[in-house]
Amino acid sequence: MKVGVVGVGFVGTACAKAMLLRGSCEEIVLIDLAEREQHTKGVRNDLSHGEPLCPATRLTVGMYQDLKDAAVVVITAGINEKKGEAIDRKDPWGRQRLLPRNADIYRDVVPQIIAQSPTVPIVVVTDPPDTLADVARQQVIDKGARNPILSTGTFLDTQRFRIQIAERLNCSARSVDAYVLGEHGKTQVYAWSSVRVGGIPVSELIPSRYADAEEFRTEVEAGVIDANIDIIDATDASQHGIGIVTTRIVEAILRNEHYVAPVGTWQQEFGVTLSLPSVIGQGGVVEVLKHSPPAKQSSEYDALRCSAAYIGEALERLHDGSGFDQPPSLTWPQWSARIKRQ
Repeated sequence: MKVGVVGVGFVGTACAKAMLLRGSCEEIVLIDLAEREQHTKGVRNDLSHGEPLCPATRLTVGMYQDLKDAAVVVITAGINEKKGEAIDRKDPWGRQRLLPRNADIYRDVVPQIIAQSPTVPIVVVTDPPDTLADVARQQVIDKGARNPILSTGTFLDTQRFRIQIAERLNCSARSVDAYVLGEHGKTQVYAWSSVRVGGIPVSELIPSRYADAEEFRTEVEAGVIDANIDIIDATDASQHGIGIVTTRIVEAILRNEHYVAPVGTWQQEFGVTLSLPSVIGQGGVVEVLKHSPPAKQSSEYDALRCSAAYIGEALERLHDGSGFDQPPSLTWPQWSARIKRQ
């Protein structure tokens, strides 16, 4: 099985490395701009020097026509947060500030993928992944293709959430059952009502050093929301975690695992792409769990609707060219009314 990686920057390289180390597929084809061919070949050569010590995988540098028989295509092309000046912790638009420039890149890249394979699942990794997944979805619709579109969504945020909880409870993050939902960014929703450790609600396990559950939750969330900026401040790029997360999504598709993770797909109820616990198998998302947290008529569900309105407003600002100089203003009732009119 072949996986295409379009965009061989920091994140694309991290994805390819993780797939190589884990033996996720038989072949990884790296694709980038013609003027970056030397760089792309350099990445291939560097990784291939460790290839004999990894599960059998072939690394190649290719072009879009090499995606004809790909089983999955991963898109990481675009400018990153540091280059796109999206690292201001106080900026309410966060990663969405990258949307206009990266949407232009996607309008060029996605049709070229579709031209080679109008059915291959496409995994959107580039920031902001939720809104860019909608840009990719529109390209698929316009071309009359049938490519399933999913984004990495809040899968990485979920790992960060679990790690922050585990560190404070002195247990393995593998033992924490917790999800971040909604948008991969400023409006992400922490589904505290469903957090369990060993089947026990986390509210029953909070260490006595915390004054109350609110203090515990505030501290955990603070360690998640700007984790990417902390990493960028320290290393210039946030790449390795997302590389591993993307690889896990690819594996679930290739192996038809029916693995459950919060990835971004089009949600008719919300009128945008956002993350809910989803079953990932052959062809992408097989099913969105119908009784996924949060429960309706809850503060978490209200937060999820606000996240949807935020994503919707970002897309509207992209399409009407109004930009991101003004803070978000659209509420859920306003966005919901627009969905009904569409």
